Amino acid sequence: MAKTILITGASSGLGAEMARQFADLGYDLALCARRLDRLEDLKADLLERHPGCRIAVRALDVTDDAAVFTVFRSFAEELGSIDRVVVNAGLGKGAPLGTGGYDANRETAVTNFVGALAQTEAAMEIFRRQERGHLVMVSSMSAVRGMPRSMATYAATKAGVAHLAEGLRAELHGGPIKVTVLYPGWIASEMNEGNKSPLLVSTEKGVRAMVSAIEKEKDSAHVPPLPWAPMSVVLRHAPMPVYKKLI
Repeated sequence: MAKTILITGASSGLGAEMARQFADLGYDLALCARRLDRLEDLKADLLERHPGCRIAVRALDVTDDAAVFTVFRSFAEELGSIDRVVVNAGLGKGAPLGTGGYDANRETAVTNFVGALAQTEAAMEIFRRQERGHLVMVSSMSAVRGMPRSMATYAATKAGVAHLAEGLRAELHGGPIKVTVLYPGWIASEMNEGNKSPLLVSTEKGVRAMVSAIEKEKDSAHVPPLPWAPMSVVLRHAPMPVYKKLI
């Protein structure tokens, strides 16, 4: 029987590409995002490539707490079980603190942290009932160390969700429920539009590294590993004058 993976924020970018790559690996898919029309298009494309794949789609705004639990439970009921949940949905809005951008910062904080908390609660409800499962938290390289200017709130939310997942891993260590935290670097997506850095990799290549880490059930992974694994050490330990130049 095929494994089933639930991916939030699956209508575009990293989420949509994960859906494609996991379908290629033979998974059944539970896909949700705010834009149902895009999910339906993705489902049609995937079924054309993989006619035997079971694919369920739902519209979901992860800031709607009740909807998160309803959608996750309905996926589990429709597909029988959920083997993996990828907490991927997020926002990249932001403004320097104290410059009048509170609304954007708050929206990012609520979506990226409170929304991720709701998704984690809903996923763990399923996993505890099944007595097995794999939670995957998509954090960010920005979580390695506090970021300045418009990235400050975003980076803080990504550090928060990483610690949420790591705390859960400490609780569950040695048991049948696994937890992975991914720290993506610069991967082409809607969130990275306009990024001209030579370190930016294609969506396909970046997600391939993410999928590999997920399949190996790594505790944590900086993806792609090069240059981001060694870069994480530099960013974490660089003196502030050096750090400011790097970012």
